Amino acid sequence: MEVRSILALSVRNLRSNPLRSFLTMLGLIIGIGSVVLIVSLGAGAQALIISQIKGLGSNLVGVLPGASDENGPPASVFGIQVKTLTNDDVRALLNDSRTRHLVEASGYAQGRAKMVSGNQELEGGTFMGVQASYPRVENVTVSMGRFFTAEEDSGLARVAVVGSQMRNELWGGDDPVGKTFKIKRESFRVIGELKPRGSVGFSNQDKVVIVPLLTAQKILLGQRHLSLVRGRADDTSNIPDTIAGMREVLRDQHNLSGLDEDDFSVRNAATAIALLSTITNAVRFFLAAIAAISLLVGGIGIMNIMLVAVNERYREIGLRKAVGATQANIQSQFLLETIVITITGSIIGIAGGAIVSGLIALAARALGYDWAFVVSISSIVLAVAVGLAIGLAFGYYPARRAAKLDPIVALRYE
Repeated sequence: MEVRSILALSVRNLRSNPLRSFLTMLGLIIGIGSVVLIVSLGAGAQALIISQIKGLGSNLVGVLPGASDENGPPASVFGIQVKTLTNDDVRALLNDSRTRHLVEASGYAQGRAKMVSGNQELEGGTFMGVQASYPRVENVTVSMGRFFTAEEDSGLARVAVVGSQMRNELWGGDDPVGKTFKIKRESFRVIGELKPRGSVGFSNQDKVVIVPLLTAQKILLGQRHLSLVRGRADDTSNIPDTIAGMREVLRDQHNLSGLDEDDFSVRNAATAIALLSTITNAVRFFLAAIAAISLLVGGIGIMNIMLVAVNERYREIGLRKAVGATQANIQSQFLLETIVITITGSIIGIAGGAIVSGLIALAARALGYDWAFVVSISSIVLAVAVGLAIGLAFGYYPARRAAKLDPIVALRYE
């Protein structure tokens, strides 16, 4: 019997019981759909984070509190509070000849608190204390009003510059410049509004309130340490010298001897991109591997149903053997049925995963994230290949069992 005839017979048998055929491939659909979805979301998230870091500029250098090796993030990234960076470190970095290529720098201290403006309340609003150099460090501009000065920072001024979306959050769309509001129980006067920036690293920069650093530290947070330090070098080519100089200055500041480990981590944009790519790739493949476990469940389901199909079709198998069908014909028929199930399930799973990924991308864009919809050809090819491998692996035993049936026994089967 030629392959076309066997394939036609296999499709006809599957169509005779569509519900059972669908339930047979359901586990495979979920498994492949999950793999495609996770790989797609991982690629979209990775592209988003990397593009945001690139948008900050290639000559940006960051210092995070806490030690780390070159291939891993510092402890502060995981929410562990480390208090090794202070305002004195920022001053030392800007005034030392070893960091002569560092043209701007700012310390950062951030927190969340209740914010109130008239009848408008925002629970858990994000505020960030920075220095007056912040606009030059991060290349941000003010759309209305102005940014605060170094004198206002050192004088503990209760002034604020708000992100563009805070206009709707706290003032119902009205112009906020010149108006007062409260962070915790402290009153602040709005002196400016920033141009829209979008999201950076899953943090919406347009829903943040910027206040002077010392005001944030002493009045709102009650702390001396910094969350991070960011600086800008005069040229990308000077980044290596700048990083080396910053390490030397900070080690002196922290009284670290030659054998002491750094209690800080200096990273530039290129290093951050490489590190994030490594981390996100590892997470993507780990999650995809977990999702792929469901493919095994789908394969077991296919084998169980095909064994049931063999038992139900004893007489059919006996009749076909009686009229000349060989073991190879019978085995090919059941293997082709399994392949049809796996290919169909793979197609439905890929389509389902892509659709869900597309909907998530649309939702992310609606929330202000520049989320790319990515479904790679490699992930589709991999999903189909894995589906076929599982279909053949779990379909072989039922097909072999059907092929070995004695036609006399099969014809007597009730």
